[in-house]
Order: sequence, then C-alpha cells, then structure tokens
Amino acid sequence: MDEDLTLGEAARAIGVSVDTLRRWDRAGKLQTRRASGNRRMVPSSEVRRLKAGPQRHRTEGRLSARNRMAGRVLSVEVAGVMALVEVEAGPFLLTAAVTRDAVEDLDLRVGDEVVATVKATSMMIERA
Repeated sequence: MDEDLTLGEAARAIGVSVDTLRRWDRAGKLQTRRASGNRRMVPSSEVRRLKAGPQRHRTEGRLSARNRMAGRVLSVEVAGVMALVEVEAGPFLLTAAVTRDAVEDLDLRVGDEVVATVKATSMMIERA
C-alpha cells in the first residue's frame, strides 16, 4: 500500500516548496488525499513520479552558480588593473571583465580551455 506523506515531507523529498505543491494540487498536477481535519497528504507514488523528472543542474563544486560553459579563450586584453577575456563556448561568445590579477593568476592565454561560470541576478530573454 502507498504510504502518505505530509506536504512538508513531500516537498523536501521532491525539492520544491510546500506552496508549489499546493499550486500543483489546485492545478491537477499532483494527486493528494485528504486526511482528518481536511489535511492534504501526498501518496509516496506521487513523490516517486515527480522525482523521476529532469534533475536540476549540479555545480560539481562549491559554487552556487549553475550556468557553466566550457570553452576556449579567443582573446585577452589587459588595460590597467582590468582585463577583458573573450571566450567561445559552443555557439556562444562570452566576454568577461576581470581583474589583471585574475588573468595573471590563471595564466590565461589565447587558446586555453576554460569554463565560464555565470551567476547573475537577472537575465533577459529575446525571441530569436
């Protein structure tokens, strides 16, 4: 028989918030049962079904940034204490403004293989 979990237990197991589960329940994306006191309970089969979906990005390190693109350095322009490093990452061309010290510490040179890690508080999207 299916074991029922509280919304909090199910949310932790799936990796979402309790509010998200409530929204999914109202939208019909989640099957719940009502226990005494009209309390929502989530069958463990629903938790297994929802956990089977695609996993979020993992950083494989100690950084919180999830957007990581492997590429090759196309150019390094140093001026004063700052530098611009241009990286070709697949079809993307990225330019990073970094310190001269960072360029020297990493010994960055044209042709080096690098990983560009992006962490931003906002992202803009445009139709192609």
